[in-house]
This record gives sequence, structure tokens and C-alpha cells, in this order.
Amino acid sequence: MAVPWARTGSLFTRVFEEEVAWFMQKTNQSATASYFGISWPTAGKIARRVVAEKLDGSLLENLRLLGVDEISYGRPRKFLTVVIDHQTRRVVWAAQGQSANTLTEFFGLLGPDRCSQIEVISIDMDPAFEKAIRQSVPNAQIIYDRFHIVQLLSKAVDEVRRQEIIKASPLQKSQWKSSRYALLKNPWNLTRAQKEKLSTVQKTNKRIYRAYLLKETFQTIFDASSIEKASSVFRDWFSWARRSALEPFTKLAITMKNHLPGILGFIEKRITNSPVEGMNSKIRMISHRAFGFRSAAALIAMFQLNCSGITLTPIGH
Repeated sequence: MAVPWARTGSLFTRVFEEEVAWFMQKTNQSATASYFGISWPTAGKIARRVVAEKLDGSLLENLRLLGVDEISYGRPRKFLTVVIDHQTRRVVWAAQGQSANTLTEFFGLLGPDRCSQIEVISIDMDPAFEKAIRQSVPNAQIIYDRFHIVQLLSKAVDEVRRQEIIKASPLQKSQWKSSRYALLKNPWNLTRAQKEKLSTVQKTNKRIYRAYLLKETFQTIFDASSIEKASSVFRDWFSWARRSALEPFTKLAITMKNHLPGILGFIEKRITNSPVEGMNSKIRMISHRAFGFRSAAALIAMFQLNCSGITLTPIGH
């Protein structure tokens, strides 16, 4: 029987459930269950009921700038696809999986009219996500996450370093020992010891130092004042990388060229996936403090309760 003071299928009043949900926004599910004298699964069910009612679909309206990423959880590794609104910094949708079909499900939920309003989507060069975007939102501009691009550059530097160490003499290995962080960190974050280590690499191995310079030079693209200047920097960098005789960078140069429009999109929009990564960190914290979740639905309900802008008022406030 439908009653105004309780949700359908619940054994608790609305006031009690919202108090429990508010408590779960402040602490973990286990502590909440213990405090209110209910079981852990019951607390989870309350969270799902509150989320289902509070998220009335308004988060899916007027979406223009989106960020998409996947997050791993559980063992063996499972994945969720998470979509946030860059403008409100809120999670607007999440589902289990990390395939093109998973993201296509989100665009299907939006429908053609709301999809046509989307202007920009930031991703991390995931081909599955890009496929879904090209098919469902062909007019949206794709921007590749700046920090993911830097990770690719750093990975190429580390590959060169490992290749050189394999064939190095014992003396050279000792000179380059602990050089990894000096090569991968931003120049302004280097300690004095790391600066000295980088100087040693510069003097003793031109190939490793060339890889370092290629990494740092590429990043100047992101500081360009216009797409034209950024394109000019990229052309010079691409030519240098292709003739560098460093296999990781000759391959990476092709990858960067194929994704250049999405890389240069950052110059105009200045959008990265950092809000998504920050939200993913919060989701991992929610999962870890509960010592894991048995189902994707339970985890999604918990982080939507905490990350989708749901406002609850406890008793007495």
C-alpha cells in the first residue's frame, strides 16, 4: 500500500531512511549499519531507494561538457564506466562495464535531442569510448586527456631508459641508478639530488636524455596561445621524434599524429579529465572503506549518494 511516510517496498519511514542515507554521506556503510542497528545489506538497500528517488533525471538535462572514464573495482578486476558533467562536477551516470556498448547505453538514455546539445567530451584515448561517441554523438568534439598524454610520453621515456640499462656496463648502471623519477617528474618539482641525477644522465647517455627532452618539448604544446602555434610546435616535434632513432618515440609520434585534433582541442577548451580522475579517487575510497562491494549496483548507489549532488537534511536541522 502506498503511504506518504514510507517508500514502496520499505519497512522504514522516509525520515529514518533519509537519516541513514545522510549518515552514509558522512561515514562508511558498516559504521552506519552498526549505529542504526540494521544489517549491512539493509543499509545498502536504503541507499539505493533514496538514490532512485532523489535522482529524478534532472542530472541528464542541459549536458554540454562531459568527461568519461572507467574505474576498476573488486577482484578479479571489474570495471565501471563513469560520466561526469564538467560544469557541475557531478556524476551524472554510471554502469558496469567499459565497452563501447556500455557508453552507448548512456547516449541511448539521453536520446537524440539531449545528445545533440553535447559539445565536448573528454576521454583518455580509449578506442571503445571513442567508437561510441563517434556513432552516437558525431557532432561532439573529443578532447584527449592531457594527463593521459603525458603518461604516454613518460612511458616512452621509461622504455628508452630500460633499453639502455639492459645493454649498459656496471659503471653506467650505477650512474643511471634511481634516475627514473628525475626523468619523469616535472622540472620544477625536482629535488637537488634529482637535478644532479638528470645532469649525470645528460653527460653519460645522450639517448636517454634525448627521450627526456622529447617528453618535455611535447608538453609545451599545451602552453601554446593558439591552435596554430600548437600545430607548429607539434610539426617540429613530430619530425624530431621520427628521426630520433628511439623506437618508443617513433611509434608514439604516429599515435600522436593520428589523435592530433583531440590533443589540440585542449588549447581551445582547456578541459582535462582531472575532475573525472578526482571523482574516481573518491569512488575508490568509498569502495575501500566498505572493504569492497558484492555488486556493481551497490557501489554505484553509494557513490551516487556521495557524488551526484544529493542533499539530505538530518533530523533536527
